[in-house]
Amino acid sequence: MEQKLANNDRTSHFAPRTSGLKILVTGAAGFIGFHLCRRLLERGDQVIGLDNLSDYYEVSLKEDRLKLLDKYVNFSFERCDISDRSGTEKIFAEQQFDVVVNLAAQAGVRYSLTNPHAYIDANIVGFMNILEGCRQQQIAHLVYASSSSVYGANTSMPFSVHDNIDHPVSLYAASKKANELMAHTYAHLYGLPCTGLRFFTVYGPWGRPDMALFLFTRAILAGEPINVFNHGRMRRDFTYIDDIVEGVVRVVDRPAQPNPDWTGDQPDPGTSSAPYRVYNIGNNNPVELMHLIETLEQALGRVAEKNYMPIQPGDVPATWANVDDLSADVGFRPETPIEVGVQKFVDWYLEYYS
Repeated sequence: MEQKLANNDRTSHFAPRTSGLKILVTGAAGFIGFHLCRRLLERGDQVIGLDNLSDYYEVSLKEDRLKLLDKYVNFSFERCDISDRSGTEKIFAEQQFDVVVNLAAQAGVRYSLTNPHAYIDANIVGFMNILEGCRQQQIAHLVYASSSSVYGANTSMPFSVHDNIDHPVSLYAASKKANELMAHTYAHLYGLPCTGLRFFTVYGPWGRPDMALFLFTRAILAGEPINVFNHGRMRRDFTYIDDIVEGVVRVVDRPAQPNPDWTGDQPDPGTSSAPYRVYNIGNNNPVELMHLIETLEQALGRVAEKNYMPIQPGDVPATWANVDDLSADVGFRPETPIEVGVQKFVDWYLEYYS
C-alpha cells in the first residue's frame, strides 16, 4: 500500500501544460512520426523531432518529410540514434519536455529474420535510454509505439488489450512486448505515466516503402508481379494514417492513470495499479488482402499480375483491433474506409514519384 500511495503521489507533479506543449517526437522523419509532428505543430505545440535517418528504406523520402516540417517555426530537429546513450542523455538534459512520444524503432517482421540485432539495439537499448531520460527529467507523459504484432499466436478476435500476449511469433513482436513490460516497470517504480499504442497496419500518403500497399503500387506501375502471401488468405485491420494520428494526439493529452479496480488476484494486462495504459489503434474492420489489391487496381486503373506464395515465417494470417478502451477513454474510433484511404495514397504516390 505504501508503494502504491507513493506512486500516486509522484504522478501529481507529472502534470503537462494544457496548451502549447513542448513535445519530443522520436522517429520524426518516419511515416507516423512525420504526420504526428505536422499535426502537433499545426495546433501550436513546440516539437523537437529526433531521428537517425537510417537506411532501412530510402533516406530521401525521410529527408523530404523533414523539409516539410522545417517550414514550421516551432519545429527543430536533432539527428541522433536513441540507442546512443550519451547522445540521448544530452538531448534530455538540454531540453525540458512536457511529453515524449517514442516512435523510433526498427520496424518490420520479415526484416527481423535476417537482422535480429537491429531490433535489440533500437527497440530494447534505445527504449531503455528513452525511459531513463523520462525518469531523470520527470517527463509528464511517455507515449510509445507498440504493435499489433504483440498478439502473436493469439487467434481470438478481435484482439483486446485485456488479452494475454505471451506467445509472440517474431523478434519484432517480442521487442515490442518487452517495451510494454519495461514501461510498466517505470510506471510502477517511479510513477512515470506510460501509454503504449498498439498500431495496426498503418497506410496512407508518405508511407513506408517496405509495406504491402507501397510495394504493390510500385510493382503494378512497373508492370511487375506482386507477391501475395498465404495465397491471398490474409486479413488485416488496415488503419489510415490520419486516424492513427488522431488517436495519438488524444492520448498525448490524457496521461495514463492508475486503475483503482486493478487487482493482482486477477491482473488485467491492459491497465495497472500504476499510471500505465495500453490501447489498440486500428480500424476495427479487418479487410481481406485480395480486397485491398482489388481496391488498389481500381485506383491505379491497372490489373496486377499476382504471384501467390505461402505464408512467411513470423507472419500471422489475420489481425483485428478491439478499440473499445480507446473509444471510452478518448472518445475516438478509427473509421476511414479502405477505398478512401487507398485512393488518397495513390494520389500522393503518383504526384510524389511523377
